[in-house]
Amino acid sequence: MFAAFAPARKIAGRFFIVLAALWALAACQPVSLGGGNGPSLNPGEAVAVALLVPHGASSPQEQKLARDLERAARLAVADLQGVKIDLRVYGTSGSAARAQQAALNAVADGAKIIVGPLHAESANAVSVAVASKNVNVLTFSNNPTIAGGNLFVLGQTFDDTANRLSGYAARQGKKRILTVYSNNLAGQLGKQAIEQAVVANGGTVTGSVGYDFSQQGVVSAVPKIKSAAASGGADAIFLTANAAGALPLFSQMLPEAGLGPSDMQYLGLARWDTPAQTLDLPGVQGGWFTMPDPARAAQFRNRFKAANGENPHAIAGLAYDGIAAIGALAKSGKRDALSRGALTQKAGFQGVNGVFRFRQDGTNQRGLAVATIRDKKVVILENAPQGFSGAGF
Repeated sequence: MFAAFAPARKIAGRFFIVLAALWALAACQPVSLGGGNGPSLNPGEAVAVALLVPHGASSPQEQKLARDLERAARLAVADLQGVKIDLRVYGTSGSAARAQQAALNAVADGAKIIVGPLHAESANAVSVAVASKNVNVLTFSNNPTIAGGNLFVLGQTFDDTANRLSGYAARQGKKRILTVYSNNLAGQLGKQAIEQAVVANGGTVTGSVGYDFSQQGVVSAVPKIKSAAASGGADAIFLTANAAGALPLFSQMLPEAGLGPSDMQYLGLARWDTPAQTLDLPGVQGGWFTMPDPARAAQFRNRFKAANGENPHAIAGLAYDGIAAIGALAKSGKRDALSRGALTQKAGFQGVNGVFRFRQDGTNQRGLAVATIRDKKVVILENAPQGFSGAGF
């Protein structure tokens, strides 16, 4: 029996520590800030925008991400028509202290708005530093706990994903949901987002099962999940696990425990189509997850590769979106084009991954498609909405 589980455990084990470290960087306490009205713009003049990316970071992965974020931002600037953006790039080295100093330098240099930085801790430090200077910040983070005041998050949030999937599940008659989450920051935030979304969409949370973020934790959780699903009469299980963590183990062990895709509907808070080898896992076949508008995302990847000779990092498009939103607002010619009221306009913006808009609380909504995996291929079940009305929101 243990030999059969070995490949999945090896896949999962390599990433447990990495993901835990990334979420540790994202963890911080929210700061309540006022202001956010934005500086006054002079119509016709180029808008000075500061881009804060982790140039100089010790991690090769973050160095590549920094390059891709800058490349995507420059691509967005080149695409703008009828408005000029003076893009100024500042390296943060992935450090909150350096990000804060970079933000202060940027404002002193005349920046009217800041796009970035990457990590939530750094974004929090930046927003505090420039709040009194009436400058708004569009961070690449997806951590909703830091949003508010002059800080807006560009990253796709758990709340957004959970709401999209819960709504779709309810329309398919899957309303009794069991939540399975990891006992860490990511898992706790995911659990909260799922349970709120299920209730908001008319469903019932039949129970929840937490597991320690380790291989043994996953193994120990399987019988608990089976018992909770049976006792609560669940018709769907909503997992916070992703392909870089516990998903490979769960996708193998839950079917072997009698909870295969034909017996239980699975929903995933993370994307189940990346990396590509995830599509081969038997347990993910038929599961539901969300993804950005495939056509728009493919168009961006192709353009980015044509310009830079390689595919973009998965979140590089956030930099494009930030610049595109600023450009669309500045094109209006209004002096208050970068105010909180302008940034949170209900119509939203067109991004490389689909339509999106900022909420009043600093979080965001994104138009997401609902997808599944059939015969090891991604199939779209419901297209991403093209505007903020009707199904999908």
